[in-house]
Amino acid sequence: MLPYQLNKILFIDIETVPQCASLSEMNETMQHLWQDKHEQVCRRQQIVAENQMTAEDAFANGAGVFAEFGKIVCISVGFIFYEEGQMRFRVKSYASNDEEKLLKAFTGMAAKFLDSNQKFLCGHNIKEFDIPYICRRMLVHGVELPMALQIAGKKPWETTFIDTLELWKFGDYKHYTSLKLLTALFNIPTPKDDIDGSQVSQVFYQEDNLERIAIYCEKDVIATARLYMRICGLPLIEDELIEHVPLQLLPE
Repeated sequence: MLPYQLNKILFIDIETVPQCASLSEMNETMQHLWQDKHEQVCRRQQIVAENQMTAEDAFANGAGVFAEFGKIVCISVGFIFYEEGQMRFRVKSYASNDEEKLLKAFTGMAAKFLDSNQKFLCGHNIKEFDIPYICRRMLVHGVELPMALQIAGKKPWETTFIDTLELWKFGDYKHYTSLKLLTALFNIPTPKDDIDGSQVSQVFYQEDNLERIAIYCEKDVIATARLYMRICGLPLIEDELIEHVPLQLLPE
């Protein structure tokens, strides 16, 4: 028996970029704080001075993974539904240059889908990255968190999150396995055939191509859903049963 009903799961992935195209565009205080962060990371990773990236290069290449220095430009979600007895999958993206509007659009949808009937949010490394990042950026913008994301004081088993990375770990908290590796291992069609995470910032700032980022993000959502189904011993959702809601870019 499946631990959760498939049509009660919302699969999710986010794409993030640095808050500005370059470190010099940040205000002076944040520039200094990024320099401190960069030095802390280098010390923690024991990177010797001659091998260190400059703070400017590190910002352009890695600031997007930190909610304090990055922002969300796309949130893609997908869910399973049944039509005439056939299981299907629908995927949709929220993308914008205006992060506040993006988060408000997402939280409106999340409140409707998640805050009723014990529904679940599923992603790969969702507990360590996607959920904390979304919540932190909502707080920065003063956006009210939907009930499903108000987890302060809750015990782990009281939350409604399903993390495919955690499922694969089987309690081994030292072990990190990428979605890319697991899709290869389970012979799941690769979600990345255009860009990878290291190129999202370039596509955003240099190409101004949110649609390309959304397509990339949706492929991760589909891959995560397929991985979850494989972990549950179910057959994959076929491509012809996947529906893509046309992307509507949110205005700035």
